[in-house]
Amino acid sequence: MKVRLYQVDAFARRPFAGNPAAVCLLPRWPGDDLLRDVAAENAVPETAFLVPAAGGDYDIRWFTPEVEVDLCGHATLASGWVVLERLGPGRGAVAFRSREAGLLGVERDGERLALDFPSRPARPAGPPPALVAALGGEPRECWKARDYVAVLSSEAEVRSLRPDLAAVRALDAQGLIVTAPGEACDFVSRYFAPQAGIDEDPVTGSAHCTLAPLWAERLGRRELAARQVSRRGGELWCELRGDRVRIAGHVAPFLEGFAEIPL
Repeated sequence: MKVRLYQVDAFARRPFAGNPAAVCLLPRWPGDDLLRDVAAENAVPETAFLVPAAGGDYDIRWFTPEVEVDLCGHATLASGWVVLERLGPGRGAVAFRSREAGLLGVERDGERLALDFPSRPARPAGPPPALVAALGGEPRECWKARDYVAVLSSEAEVRSLRPDLAAVRALDAQGLIVTAPGEACDFVSRYFAPQAGIDEDPVTGSAHCTLAPLWAERLGRRELAARQVSRRGGELWCELRGDRVRIAGHVAPFLEGFAEIPL
């Protein structure tokens, strides 16, 4: 069966930057093995699968080339672009129903799109041996939510870090966020998740569900400008709204076509 397939660079002003995501439109949910096979074939950090739901909204699931994840920001932003620019031009917003993270919104924000995501505050944690081994030393601070968060002293430290990925894989978490104050923005970060099949994620919207409340508290502001300083890099504009986080970014389309899937 032919289904629509898009590839979109999220949190990017131009193609070949930000984080690439595939968006696959399905008439119904097939078995999980097929979803994993399609995600592996796409070979981008995340593939979002959409199935139409009531009221013009969509059910959504996300897969890396190896596993399903409970929340993905950049692939949801990409999915929002597909709905608002290709499937329903003129629409101002769309809601996605996820299995574990609840209802997730994407709305127009001038030239950007903005996510409405749950806040996931971290708690202080002692750095486990695997984290110290991954970094080659103890961080200034260690926190934990879905991911471990290692706070470093400077943007330069975050940029130059070459973590031991085998040690990262041994962590009892989905991944490792490293972060520090930014030089030209409020904070910077990088994200490593080899246990999910992604050695380094270019731009991680879901990590900012934890980073936004962390930096909002220490900077005393709800609105924050962030940058993920991976090789591709990306800009994110975050706003803490109670138990929700608004995360905005640009989107650059790259590919549109069809996939042959044995549904």
